[in-house]
Amino acid sequence: MNGISDLARELRERGARSLALQFPAGLKRKAAEVADGLKSQGFSVIISGDPCYGACDLSLGLLEYADVLVHFGHTPLITHPSVIHVPFRVDIDPSVVRSALPLLKGRAVGIITTTQHTHMLPGIVEVLRAEGYEPVFRTAGGRTPEPGQVLGCSFEAARIPGVAEILFVGTGVFHPLGVQLATGAHVVALDPLSGQAVEVDAGNFLRKRHALIEKARAARHIGIIVSTKPGQNRYPLAQHLLSLCDRAYLVFMNEVSLDELLNLGFEAYVNTACPRLAYDDQVRFPVPVLTPNEFEILCGTRRWEDYMVDEIP
Repeated sequence: MNGISDLARELRERGARSLALQFPAGLKRKAAEVADGLKSQGFSVIISGDPCYGACDLSLGLLEYADVLVHFGHTPLITHPSVIHVPFRVDIDPSVVRSALPLLKGRAVGIITTTQHTHMLPGIVEVLRAEGYEPVFRTAGGRTPEPGQVLGCSFEAARIPGVAEILFVGTGVFHPLGVQLATGAHVVALDPLSGQAVEVDAGNFLRKRHALIEKARAARHIGIIVSTKPGQNRYPLAQHLLSLCDRAYLVFMNEVSLDELLNLGFEAYVNTACPRLAYDDQVRFPVPVLTPNEFEILCGTRRWEDYMVDEIP
């Protein structure tokens, strides 16, 4: 991994001698390599072996054993004086966006992507302008501090005034699906690695979510999951949801796992932790795992017509 010298310089400026390193799943195999580089610079190094799901999931407990926690792969979400964030960048060929052009319906196009590719947006804009489009991206701030950046829990950068056409550059369908639900825009998803582009249609997704809400109506007991992870804790929201239903109980968890949900035995759950748990992981759970907004629909305090994707402000 590049940038060890720059990181070492920053660490020395802070007066750090001992380091804790944290990596998300996709980068964990680089842990030993990075640790070698920092050890050769004179630092004492320990590595977090726990799962890491994003910048919301900092291993702050390791600061009992190290001067600084270095979190790799994500931009800052939680401000802490003893945490350094080192985003992971992936270069792509900006001209790959040409494969998405046949699917675009308008000339004004909002561009969004994930942390790995935000540094490529100026090049992408250049290509689109040369093709006669009017590309634009915005910095939302808050949980998404970089231009055009979206997270699985925040699609604010896709809310661009006057723009009804969004091009998502990145892998997977979760982010563009969330963007369509959050904005109502026409969304095209472009995988910059394969060059394949598709139009996003949330219809099938919504039908599945409606079926889960109906299935949850028969639940005798409903567990409202409250995460103890620092960037996922939405306790006030969980308290509000608890007030809507006398069949519900708050369930505090650090790691939301299939085994633990099965052991608890509730017939349905409401997720106030990472929004992706209810969406991406539902296929792993044998009982409905609803979002807060879906639970409000179940309880009659929100209409289905007012369905909203779950985001963390």
